[in-house]
Amino acid sequence: MLANLWSRAKGWFTRVFGRVPEPGRFESDAKFSWHGFVGTAPLVWPSRDYLVYVPKGRSRWTRAPLVVLCHGCKQSPEEIAQGTRIAEFADRTGCVVLLPRQKEAANPWRCWNWFEHRTMEGHGEAAIVAAQIRSVRRQYRIDRKRVLVAGMSAGGALAATLGVRYPGLVRAVAVHSGIACGAASSPMNALGVGQRGPDQDVEQFAVAARARAAPRELRVPLLCVHGDADPVVSPRNAVALVRQYLRLNDHPSVADAPDGATLPAADSERQAMQADGHAQTIREWRRDGRLIVRYVAIAGLGHAWSGGDATLPFNDAAPPDATALVGEFLADALS
Repeated sequence: MLANLWSRAKGWFTRVFGRVPEPGRFESDAKFSWHGFVGTAPLVWPSRDYLVYVPKGRSRWTRAPLVVLCHGCKQSPEEIAQGTRIAEFADRTGCVVLLPRQKEAANPWRCWNWFEHRTMEGHGEAAIVAAQIRSVRRQYRIDRKRVLVAGMSAGGALAATLGVRYPGLVRAVAVHSGIACGAASSPMNALGVGQRGPDQDVEQFAVAARARAAPRELRVPLLCVHGDADPVVSPRNAVALVRQYLRLNDHPSVADAPDGATLPAADSERQAMQADGHAQTIREWRRDGRLIVRYVAIAGLGHAWSGGDATLPFNDAAPPDATALVGEFLADALS
């Protein structure tokens, strides 16, 4: 009898004072920017749809980190969300997730136009996604100091551009199988850049961006994840991207290694291997004890999200789990 009374009393207190955590949910919206017109599709209105994933049990009393996840070519926000299992990650960590959607009218393969001049300069689609970040930041009570932009392939190239062009808005960048900001001198050269590496000096884009940035914006750490067997985006692009962000963050090692095709000496380097997974080489560069660049080179990985849902294209199920790598980087770089 006492047990029954206690159970009824506990149920009453739960109903009155308790709250069952709300499940996670996707919400959709759209945002435009007057600076968002792109030269490759000048008649397309400068607006893009997006999804927001609100994690399970999200409380409005606390400010949440924001992860912006940009899909690659021939992908959608739904597909990259499933492939990366980003909703499960958000439920565990409390992150809000913004997933921009490319229009087929702007690119028939749904690639972000990272190679288009206005976007490389911070206008175009970079300006549209920046406007989405500002809107989500206000609406969902986001911690401005913990905004990370990530992306795969063309989405990674857009993420790299946002880090260079919006250092006050974007606090960290994670690029999987992507390309540096300003790597292509024209849209016609984009495919060749993917296969052979940049045809412009991407480090100078970083030097110029650093010269324009306010002192409080001068640190934008980078996570670069790239497979050494990628047939679509050559690992040369990973080297160029690492060097670009070392320049952006004024790390002294890059000045001592003038050959733009090679990596400067890392502050630390280690090997890692997981059961039934790919071997990794992890290099890190730090400045004043703080993480600047982490480069994870994955042996045998092609053009695919590492540790992803292999029922979808552009995903490899074998470890390491790139989504977990993003989470670790977020904690290490923006703690």
